[in-house]
Amino acid sequence: MRVSTRGEVDAFIVMDVMTRAAELEAEGRQIIHMEVGQPGTPAPKAARDKLSRALETESLGYSLTVGLPELREGIAKLYDRWYGVDLDPERVIVTSGSSAGFLLSFASLFDAGDRVGIGAPGYPSYLQILKAMDLEPVVLETAEARRFQPAPEDIRGVGLDGLMVASPGNPSGTMLSKPALTELVEATQAEGTALISDEIYHGLHYEERAHTALEITDDTYVINSFSKYFSMTGWRVGWMVVPEDHVRRVERLAQHMFICAPTASQVVACGALEAMDELEESRAVYARNRALLLKGLPKAGFGHIAPPDGGFYIYADVSGLTEDSRAFAREILEEAGVAVTPGLDFDKARGLRTLRFSYAGATEDIEEGLLRLEKFMARRGALVD
Repeated sequence: MRVSTRGEVDAFIVMDVMTRAAELEAEGRQIIHMEVGQPGTPAPKAARDKLSRALETESLGYSLTVGLPELREGIAKLYDRWYGVDLDPERVIVTSGSSAGFLLSFASLFDAGDRVGIGAPGYPSYLQILKAMDLEPVVLETAEARRFQPAPEDIRGVGLDGLMVASPGNPSGTMLSKPALTELVEATQAEGTALISDEIYHGLHYEERAHTALEITDDTYVINSFSKYFSMTGWRVGWMVVPEDHVRRVERLAQHMFICAPTASQVVACGALEAMDELEESRAVYARNRALLLKGLPKAGFGHIAPPDGGFYIYADVSGLTEDSRAFAREILEEAGVAVTPGLDFDKARGLRTLRFSYAGATEDIEEGLLRLEKFMARRGALVD
């Protein structure tokens, strides 16, 4: 049977790591999971309780394509609470996770062949979704001095139709300051480049908070999700905020692509917005885990790391240890029983010399993982010597 070239995308390497980790677990091995960006906690109790009540009283059929009114209003209030932004709920579109937000953004803003800038290192699915949609991804090799974030000079004169930014970034965890984000917004506007701001790790900050692009301009697409801060990865519900005159065009696309986000998940999301105390307790766990890794990774031999402002990742330069991070990650998994992600997922040019460590799990797992890494690196050093 004939096939399209759209399916010829690269594998998501972290999923391959998870698969091998599961195989080892099936053999009886205990694996410490530091590879995947998934909270170790379930959806908040108040959110789950809200769904339990709804299951008894509601049909949970299709919602409006743009989402439950209660949820859209709750999301709009979140912008006031977090950023002091007065957001019209009519600009909020509920999606089937942030992934649907990416698809809808790319479909709404770009035509086949358009050029969209994405920073490297960066979330690998940006690149693969753009390719699958017959768009041209333009990889911008960001600099450590710029905190692995795109800068205005990266886009001037390049002829980009769009730019995707993520702050906090994945895998780096670095954030754009408000002045740096403002400079990028101004540069995209001067170049006639559409800006999409991926803000799915907002709420997960440990010193200064992240800034939404909506603090600077309404002429942007913002994508967020209940997966990370709200601990709802498997529920597959997120949202977009788009300019007022783009709501109807995105709604029409969503009607045909998705009909609506899962209604049950939207009910849970409504409850999650009312569970901030519990969510802040989870963030405190991530803060402890982050502190453990910042101290423990250099002790184990992983000393060159990006400054993780937010999210729950640490990105390490391992060029002094290996020239093949994929093989190195496999070695760590097989010998130490710790699953980590090779940087090749995030940066095709430089990723063979980097690893990503997730600290989204339980603190006791992070402590055990560090002990295993330290012992592994000591054995490896002895063998090399």
